[in-house]
Amino acid sequence: MSMLKRWFQGLKRSETEPVEIAPVGTGTHITAKELISLQQQAHKLDMSRRSFARSSTTGTHHSSFRGRGMDYQESRIYQAGDDIRNMDWRVTARAGQPHTKLYQEERERPVVLLVDFNPGMFFGSIKSLKSVVAAKAATLIAWSVASRGDRIGALIINSSHHELPPKTGKRGVLQLIRELVIHSDPVQGLATEQSHTSLNDELKRLRRIARPGSLVFLISDFYDIDQDTANHIQFISRHSDIQVIQIVDPLEMVPPPPARYVMTNGEDTGVLNTRTKKGRDDFREFINQHHQDIQQLTRKYNIPLIQLSTADDVLLELQRNFGNSKRRSPISTSINTQNDSQNKTAEKPPKSRGVTSTKSSNASISNKVA
Repeated sequence: MSMLKRWFQGLKRSETEPVEIAPVGTGTHITAKELISLQQQAHKLDMSRRSFARSSTTGTHHSSFRGRGMDYQESRIYQAGDDIRNMDWRVTARAGQPHTKLYQEERERPVVLLVDFNPGMFFGSIKSLKSVVAAKAATLIAWSVASRGDRIGALIINSSHHELPPKTGKRGVLQLIRELVIHSDPVQGLATEQSHTSLNDELKRLRRIARPGSLVFLISDFYDIDQDTANHIQFISRHSDIQVIQIVDPLEMVPPPPARYVMTNGEDTGVLNTRTKKGRDDFREFINQHHQDIQQLTRKYNIPLIQLSTADDVLLELQRNFGNSKRRSPISTSINTQNDSQNKTAEKPPKSRGVTSTKSSNASISNKVA
């Protein structure tokens, strides 16, 4: 049984309690036009990665394979079978032995986005739903890598499995945008009958899809992670670079103001009572534990972790980690979210960035019950 489901079972709801449905505000939907317009901003991101590409397709990224290419790597003593056109005559003359030049071969880098639209992603308390933040982040990344000529594929979770085959350039981004608009729609996402598709199911598929040398982005709120999740991520990280992007909301970082809140994760419904000390402590313990689980997982396999809040400007936050500026701060493998608010620039108001999102406040917190 998942951590979230156990937590919901601890909440009890009286059938006689009145429930007011909160009005739908802005930031609940994303349109194709909005996502397409992000192409103009994506040039501010640089998705160059730390290790070499290992794809078999020629592209713009350096490969660990050595062959003929544009960048000179080194000279070594000539061996039988070496191409005579690559002879290094200057080194040969100095050393008195035939030497040949080696070049760094350029290869294409496959990029795979796993975007999770589980019911808990259709929640937000500040500017937008977590699903909207996830769609924007995925699109900005896609436009950025497409500009480098990389192929873009995706796995999308929303009550069922949706796989997008890798495509290069604008075609790859547009097919992704089309699916993001459909599956980030909260009306469809919460109305669809829930199936057994989970993050672990998609990670298992990702093990088959991600080719050696791929750059893999995992975008989710990362609930229901367990040992199977760790095993899948460990397997993928052996031959691919992984970047974890966790979507959070401020109400998932600290207990909300004292009141009684009707909550649902799309399957179970309960009441969160923060009027009592026990209710606040239970909530705080749950979100702290979840936050620790994510950090321990990413630290264990040396995977960079980024948190994107529904209160953040998605582009600015991605720029802090993938910006083109040489002065950008390096990606951290663990985010100290409580101190992060103190490091914000003067241009942005301080935000509380503590523990990660909690699917308990996920999906739909209806208006508080008096």
